[in-house]
Formats: sequence, C-alpha cells, structure tokens
Amino acid sequence: MTENRIYEVVFIVDPEADDEEVMKLSEALQKIVTSQKGNVTRTELMGRRQLAYEIKHKREGTYVLLEIEGSGREIAELERRMRVNDRILRYITVRVDEDRRRADKLKDRRARKAAKRAAAPKSRGSQAAAAAGFDEDAA
Repeated sequence: MTENRIYEVVFIVDPEADDEEVMKLSEALQKIVTSQKGNVTRTELMGRRQLAYEIKHKREGTYVLLEIEGSGREIAELERRMRVNDRILRYITVRVDEDRRRADKLKDRRARKAAKRAAAPKSRGSQAAAAAGFDEDAA
C-alpha cells in the first residue's frame, strides 16, 4: 500500500466565468479526485485577482486552491482534465507533505531549545549579584 501524500493544486479560471460556474468547475474537479480514491481536504476560492502577465488575452483570473490527499494517480487525471478545459487558464500542483514534515521537525527542535533555555540555571555572575543584593538592570 502506498503512502498518502498531500498536494496543493492552484488553478486560475477565466474571468468571464461567474462565481456559480467557478463553483461547478471546482466541484467537478473534486469529484474527479474522489472517483480516483483521493480525498479533498480543503477548498478555498481565493477570488478574482490581477495576473502577473497576460494569459490568452486576459489580465485577470479567479484563483481556486484545492488541498488533496492521495497517492498521485488522482493528480495525473486531474491535471489531464484541467489541461483540456478551456475555462482553466493555468494550474500548478505542488507536493507539500515533505515540506510540512520538515517544518514540523524544525518547530519541535526550536521548542525543545526554548524549553532547555528556560530551564537552564542563571549564569554564575547573575547568581552572585543576586546573592549580594544587586539588581543587574539598575546597574
């Protein structure tokens, strides 16, 4: 059995498509993923934005983000369908599970170091000053 991976798919829809059409397109793509035994964990309609450069004589597009959990087979089918759809101007798929795992590992390491620093005893100079009644901040 293969390990499930996490992918983020962002696609740009033609600005002439209304919100209802964008939602129908998004739902159709989600059905493709579920039919391939994948799982859509998050859907976000990011709205209409200006493009960095003109695509098919369009200067704007509606951005949609899908977060998909699966084996990768569903991504191949999804990209094939997006490639032939005239309403989708551009798409990009990024595998994010390894990056998230690495970020969690670094976050845990930073938390351990911070806990170690908080639990570490004060330096000898500050202990001696405290014993003598001196306030380091006032000096």
